[in-house]
Amino acid sequence: MKVYISADLEGITGTTAWSETELNTQDIQPFLKQMTKEVEAAIEGAIAGGATEILLKDAHDSARNLDISNLPVNCKVIRGWTGDPMCMVAGLDESFDRVIFIGYHSKGGSQRNPLAHTLVVNADVKINGEYASEFLINTYAAGLHGVPVAFVSGDVGLTEEIRSVNEKIVTFATKEGVGGATVNVSPNLTIKETRILVEEAMRVDREALQVKLPERFVVEIIYRDHARAYRNSFYPGATFKPHNTVEFVTDDYYEVLRILQFLT
Repeated sequence: MKVYISADLEGITGTTAWSETELNTQDIQPFLKQMTKEVEAAIEGAIAGGATEILLKDAHDSARNLDISNLPVNCKVIRGWTGDPMCMVAGLDESFDRVIFIGYHSKGGSQRNPLAHTLVVNADVKINGEYASEFLINTYAAGLHGVPVAFVSGDVGLTEEIRSVNEKIVTFATKEGVGGATVNVSPNLTIKETRILVEEAMRVDREALQVKLPERFVVEIIYRDHARAYRNSFYPGATFKPHNTVEFVTDDYYEVLRILQFLT
């Protein structure tokens, strides 16, 4: 059984300020260690639940955050960015049984995490009129290949969103955002529960986990900067709308991933 794991940092236990997410700063060091421990717990749970092969994507910022020295021999890891539209789930295809997201976070436009954003910090993304999270974008990307998301860890705001999308997806809340602060569970509790819950998630029926893709996608990228919005509105098929928005309409979700890759 093949499992895909994508790991971010803004939803890892403890991260609160941007300096704690930027590579080569002193502030980030304890959270890189925690990120690695939470990913290792997910790998242990996946293997206990029947995974025989794991592909791990380091999916935060430089994509060179994880200490990979203790990864099991049946786990491969993608470090750095491939540059293809699958982005945070690069390398995922129909051969995988299920997907796990570790350290994900609330969507841009949300107040539920002081580090909330979607793909970039200088723009927000809407899909079909609703602010979109990286969870939703990557869940739809997995859905292109018929692979369901089984487990997600991250802030409370994200876990609430996931319940509204598909309550069968197993979640664990690492923290809750309050203004510029976060209220975190014990890092050790996250590690313990991640292992247990991922193993449980491996046994949930795949059909029950699957999120259905919409038939049509209206994508809006809302920029902070007018000049960037105007320039990017010349992307093929895109149009400029008032309030610094680029709109793109398609029935092919891969084209959504493509425009997000080029315009965010």
